[in-house]
Amino acid sequence: MQENSFKVTVLGSGTSQGVPVIACDCEVCRSTNAKDKRLRSSILLTIDGLNYVIDTGPDFRQQMLRANVQELEAIFFTHQHKDHIAGLDDVRAFNFKQQKDMKIYCDVRVEEALHREYEYVFSSFKYPGIPLLDLEIIDKNALIKLPNGNEIRAIEAIHYKLPVLGFRYQNFTYLTDVKTIEPEEIEKIKGSEVLIVNALRKEEHISHFNLQEALDFIALVQPKTAYLTHISHLLGMYDEVEKELPANVHLAYDGLELIF
Repeated sequence: MQENSFKVTVLGSGTSQGVPVIACDCEVCRSTNAKDKRLRSSILLTIDGLNYVIDTGPDFRQQMLRANVQELEAIFFTHQHKDHIAGLDDVRAFNFKQQKDMKIYCDVRVEEALHREYEYVFSSFKYPGIPLLDLEIIDKNALIKLPNGNEIRAIEAIHYKLPVLGFRYQNFTYLTDVKTIEPEEIEKIKGSEVLIVNALRKEEHISHFNLQEALDFIALVQPKTAYLTHISHLLGMYDEVEKELPANVHLAYDGLELIF
């Protein structure tokens, strides 16, 4: 890509179970529309030719192959739930090709989870072929400097009672697994031209925005365009839900590319 270029690729737009859901026979899970088939939520940021991934869920390997990612600069984690960290072991391929540790940006709760879930990575005995990680602990005040001199800014939201991180780069903001967010964190989002935010389903949920809450949030922060992600099969068919949305709001789908 050319210098000063920026692209977002939606690697996965589904909730923790993905869509279709195992053993489900609903119309969404039986849909033949590719936009109704959703891997676990993750995005790829390609900034001046360098690739950064937000979250490595269980589908990480498949997502890297599908997007033909040949090199990966760093990974940012929103939080420690399995649908966001379960694929981390597959960074080994990038370790081998790039001959360096994978840079990881995460908060202290994610760090604790990685030590627990991937104890072999952090053991004093280094088994041959394990992932090589370089963890940098961040919080909601983090400003991560990129090689081009620009920054990725962290934003804190609440997922039921769990703090999670969103991220903003220039005029783009990504938030997932959000139920509530404090006013001072909302201020960090305002001015974004493009927003990706979670909308699980139409019914109320204890830890995620439902569709109406997501639309209310979008109206509050006023991006030019918004995309909904972390979508459950309960939200409905892509083609039908699209018709119900405001003109500046769309359902994200796997493989969606946004070029800035």
